[in-house]
Amino acid sequence: MTAKTLLLAAAATFIVPSTAWTQRVDQAAATPTDSDAAAPADAREEAIVVTGTRRRTDDILGNVAVISGAQLADDVRPTIGETLASQPGVSASGSGPNASRPILRGQSGERIRILADGIGSLDVSTSSTDHPVAISPLTADSIEIVHGPAALVFGSSAIGGVVNVNDSRIPRRQPNFVAIKADATYGSAANEKLLDGAIDVAGPGQLVFHGDVSWSKNDDVDTGTYMLSAPLRRQAAASADPDIRALADLNGKLPDSAGRNFEIAGGGAWVDGPLNAGFSVSRKTALYGVPIRYSLDPAVEAESVRIDMAQTRYDARAEIPIVGFFKQIRLRGALADYHHDELAEDGSVGSSFFAKGGEGRVDLVQHDSNGWGGQSGMQYLDKKERVEGDEKYLPRSARRQSGLFTLQHIETGPWRIEAGARFERNVLSAEADSDLGNPDLTRRFNTLSLSLGGSYAIAPEWKIGANLARSVRAPSIDELFSNGPHGGTASFEVGDPDLSAEKSIGGEISLRHSGPVEMGLTIYTSRFSNFIYQTYTGAAVDDLPVYAFRQGQATYSGFEFDVSAPFGEVAGIRWKGEVIADGVRATIRNVGPAPLIPPLRIQAALEGEHSALRGRVELERAFAHNRTADLETNTPGYTLLNASLDWKPLAARPELTLSLNGNNLLDAEARRSTSLLKDYAPLPGRDIRVGARFAF
Repeated sequence: MTAKTLLLAAAATFIVPSTAWTQRVDQAAATPTDSDAAAPADAREEAIVVTGTRRRTDDILGNVAVISGAQLADDVRPTIGETLASQPGVSASGSGPNASRPILRGQSGERIRILADGIGSLDVSTSSTDHPVAISPLTADSIEIVHGPAALVFGSSAIGGVVNVNDSRIPRRQPNFVAIKADATYGSAANEKLLDGAIDVAGPGQLVFHGDVSWSKNDDVDTGTYMLSAPLRRQAAASADPDIRALADLNGKLPDSAGRNFEIAGGGAWVDGPLNAGFSVSRKTALYGVPIRYSLDPAVEAESVRIDMAQTRYDARAEIPIVGFFKQIRLRGALADYHHDELAEDGSVGSSFFAKGGEGRVDLVQHDSNGWGGQSGMQYLDKKERVEGDEKYLPRSARRQSGLFTLQHIETGPWRIEAGARFERNVLSAEADSDLGNPDLTRRFNTLSLSLGGSYAIAPEWKIGANLARSVRAPSIDELFSNGPHGGTASFEVGDPDLSAEKSIGGEISLRHSGPVEMGLTIYTSRFSNFIYQTYTGAAVDDLPVYAFRQGQATYSGFEFDVSAPFGEVAGIRWKGEVIADGVRATIRNVGPAPLIPPLRIQAALEGEHSALRGRVELERAFAHNRTADLETNTPGYTLLNASLDWKPLAARPELTLSLNGNNLLDAEARRSTSLLKDYAPLPGRDIRVGARFAF
């Protein structure tokens, strides 16, 4: 896909007269969610939580999306990646239904941050796509996707953006006495069952106690098609080995895709108006299979791997009003102990991954004065990792990161200007390890990232905006110190301890329209120097291709478009149409296309609402992805037809909602170009989902 193609697609979608997804930010800010409906009217807020501060969405530069309420309930899956995969500019990595990270604007891994109320997941999910993110969307109140200057508050590594999962584990408001919400969902494609529930109880004085639990379980996923992609099926059918030939006919259930997840949490807080402080403790476990990457070489045996994960996490937060230049101080921190084992088919432990550490931040929020406001703060991360067993590709390593940041805005008349800065100090170290042949190593990086943006209201309902950011990212532990076999990527990884910091200059321009017809168009680009990437060296170790980390120049460019408009009332039904489109093109200079890039995609939906019923029909077209990196195969395009129906059967209890969803109703074969397993593990086939949610 050329840059010209991207611009033509952006222009084409811009003139589509019907409509799309975003500025659901504004809806989320202005419309109470199901859980809000159970709260007293004075407890509801026309604001969202972004960058650690409650800010109105129309005050934020860059692209910001909030998924909550009925939309989140319909889209929720056990993983954050699959939950967000249909949002503009978002795809998913895809290592089966139980391990999936979001990909933002083609960026993944260390270039995006996944947070729980502003604090990182403190796991090892960035090191491999089959490793789980230890943050569950099942108990989320809302999930935010943040681009632009505001993302700088969370870290200089958030070049691609930020995913922030907000929950109520540390309560921010008092229930009348008790508040309960519960959700249950069943999905037919994998005999999937999801249950979650939460309770808040008013205690003595200003105390509020919270508890929640979530559980999911699925069998092997029914794909409705063949496991191997068409080119691999042809190769398998031509093999002289009968076992390899049999793989050409493998279809239906995706082997080793079953799994289960469980999480329980408890907490409490002192809530006295704007003053609140509290803590929570959570325990998350998961056991799931990683779909098999079949080999067509009879001499290479395909491995069946399951991952057995557990994390215990401790969170604390305090929000304290103060007098003077600053109006509030926010304290937020978490400690976590993470561990997962990678199990062979006989149950033996092949490798074990460990991560232990904590992260904390202090935010000082200013009073707005004559249009000037903002926030400043500091953040600290201390995290240790180690790998033991057959796939020990990393020595014992540690990362200490400290950062100072500020984000300021000035608003006058139709203008709004926003500027941010972040200074970061990273110290990454690895212990000497004779097995890997490395000595004691320590690297230190001092980085400065800057952002500047502005918007102008050209008419009451129209805004144009632009922002520019200079981001500097220190290399990760894996990029510096890896030197061994990595089963999750089916490669022998070789790091480079001499890597320098990755730098990028990025910018975006946007046009937005609010009102009954909502529209947003964003065109963005990022140019990297010292871009860190993996490249195939042509060598092999123990039948694994050797991939080494290198640096060079790269460019990521793309667009996101959405439009949403009411069509009026016909036959007593209020109709609305939506259209979204997105695309990204990424090139590494003197190398070629960047790997695992999402294709050009267009979604269109028609929604109708009458009394207690709300229905939606959605069509998604993902185009073929043929612009591939070395050893990466082409990905055919696919079309998905989805439909949903929500019903509130009790007028006196609108918090009760029954839902019926149908995903991939055409039972199409769909493979994501962003998945390392796309040639072995297609997406689920036809999936009928029924659910119920209730809150009071």
